[in-house]
Amino acid sequence: MDAQNKEVAALIEKIAGLQSAIAELPSLSPSPEVDRLFTDLVTACVPPSPVDVTKLSPEHQRMREALIRLCSAAEGKLEAHYADLLATFDNPLDHLARFPYYSNYVNLSRLEYELLARHVPGIAPARVAFIGSGPLPFSSFVLAAHHLPDAHFDNYDLCGAANERARKLFGASEDGVGARMKFHTADVADLTQELGAYDVVFLAALVGMAAEEKAKVIAHLGAHMVEGASLVVRSAHGARGFLYPIVDPEDIRRGGFEVLAVHHPEGEVINSVIVARKVVDAQLSGPLNGDAHARGAVPLVSPPCSFSTKMEAGALEKSDELATKELAF
Repeated sequence: MDAQNKEVAALIEKIAGLQSAIAELPSLSPSPEVDRLFTDLVTACVPPSPVDVTKLSPEHQRMREALIRLCSAAEGKLEAHYADLLATFDNPLDHLARFPYYSNYVNLSRLEYELLARHVPGIAPARVAFIGSGPLPFSSFVLAAHHLPDAHFDNYDLCGAANERARKLFGASEDGVGARMKFHTADVADLTQELGAYDVVFLAALVGMAAEEKAKVIAHLGAHMVEGASLVVRSAHGARGFLYPIVDPEDIRRGGFEVLAVHHPEGEVINSVIVARKVVDAQLSGPLNGDAHARGAVPLVSPPCSFSTKMEAGALEKSDELATKELAF
């Protein structure tokens, strides 16, 4: 136990040092120094760790929350940078793999679809919402192009500029995938009747960055989603909780959902995935659905996803051929 405590203490010290260095950067826009620090951060957080970030001291909890907000801001700047870069090509969708961690979205979206298919048999949604889609809505694109070919996607983001970038890249065509992807500038708290139209709602990892914010968003979704609709929530586990918020399945149950699956990847897919279903209040008596929760922890039958971390060295040298291969999975 003493060795484990020392391991946790050393990790927290390393993460705190990186958080301090990142906070002192003059800009979070892509640069060699920004890339180096975030590479070090991801490398420190991805391996399995005994750390439980929910039990950190108040000081370290404040550090963690500040770090997640820095990660969110940096991720937004990185996506905006590459959205502008991709827009310079005649056919931007042929060059998606130039984004350093496009493979992350490919594999995470596949994982989410497989969990949905396993725990919501026969899932064939007509309308899907993605909350927190950003300037590069890769998740919606991958799901629409490869897993849910008949579904129409409404992408919501607070930032109008992000939606304009996304619309230019993914929503310009009047046929194919582009015709099934729409973009809306809105706060999820302002969505009410709209939420009742969706068969599946995806909640991005960085919508609600503190635990209480995330719980409030989930409760709002539960109040307005239709009975039987599915909710897919991105979370984190272990040291990966320094990068993204950790969602308590109990908060999802309190929000009016039955938790069907909780999956914590052990490979390089960073985000955990929780799949839930909106139910009537009468079905929510008693504790969290233990059987469904346990089933969700079972690894997928399919091979584990594999992708390069967001700051993968040499990612910018990926060829157009690789981009085409990635789209053809």
